Amino acid sequence: CDVFLHKYWKLFLKKGAFSEVVLAEEKQTQRLVAVKCIPKQALEGKENSIENEIAVLRKIKHANIVSLEDIFESKSHLYLVMQLVSGGELFDRIVEKGFYTERDASKLIQQILDAVKYLHDMGIVHRDLKPENLLYDSMDEDSKIMISDFGLSKIEGSGSVMSTACGTPGYVAPEVLAQRPYSKAVDCWSIGVISYILLCGYPPFYDENDAKLFEQILKAEYEFDSPYWDDISDSAKDFIMHLMEKDPQKRYTCEQALQHPWISGDTALDKNIHESVSAQIRKNFAKSKWKQAFNATAVVRHMRRLQLGTSQEGPSQTTPSSPCPCFPSGGNIV
Repeated sequence: CDVFLHKYWKLFLKKGAFSEVVLAEEKQTQRLVAVKCIPKQALEGKENSIENEIAVLRKIKHANIVSLEDIFESKSHLYLVMQLVSGGELFDRIVEKGFYTERDASKLIQQILDAVKYLHDMGIVHRDLKPENLLYDSMDEDSKIMISDFGLSKIEGSGSVMSTACGTPGYVAPEVLAQRPYSKAVDCWSIGVISYILLCGYPPFYDENDAKLFEQILKAEYEFDSPYWDDISDSAKDFIMHLMEKDPQKRYTCEQALQHPWISGDTALDKNIHESVSAQIRKNFAKSKWKQAFNATAVVRHMRRLQLGTSQEGPSQTTPSSPCPCFPSGGNIV
């Protein structure tokens, strides 16, 4: 697309199954952005899906949500220019910390709840909230957390009842697995699962066999196991139980969760739980295919070392035929 190429340098590229993700530099400002390059041929039969994602991204603007900044179209491709977040993934940052408390987890969840409440107030359901879609904006110690990936999001009241079974095993709500019509409450369940993991380092539901995993979720069978939960406050457990409530009608909304004393009060403990949590994260969330080699910060630093942080053209620039291994297929940069 001539307009796109006129405005941006394409610096790194990785081809995925459905689209290509490009780290690009805006020529005028040298600002870095992430660009999802989608071949129109790949959209055949999936037009509604991408149109839905774009419709959602166009509507939202929140400090804790990765934003859509521009759209370009050529005869062969659709280009979605996204805000670049370079602070790394949620679990990686927790493991790297030397000190981590309930209060740290509470502040993280507060940001997520605030962003998801914003979505819900606009009638948008994310439907795929999980740690992989929670990224830090920068490497700063006090960096905010960002929600990404709206590929499965849905606008309520857009013509159909939500009943499609979608999401990620381990984070999906019971009513979704039961194949019943569901609502924005599915996001609140997922936030409960994320909160659980942030406090112990392992998931509330796990089985190598998906059928058995789904059976656990359908029954909402989870425990606060000793010794991992011995030093966690009763308030934190109460907060999680209200979100991981089997009945979506009784489950906390984002607004209710934000008012819980573990979020809005002073019941989140300041005791260092880093050693226990980080050890379990390493054990239960070892690097897998979706994490291989990807680190947005490392890419940015590498680019700067190569002095590509300018609008100079040179042999170091990559082309669509020279994919960079820094981006995994289907990575979470956007």
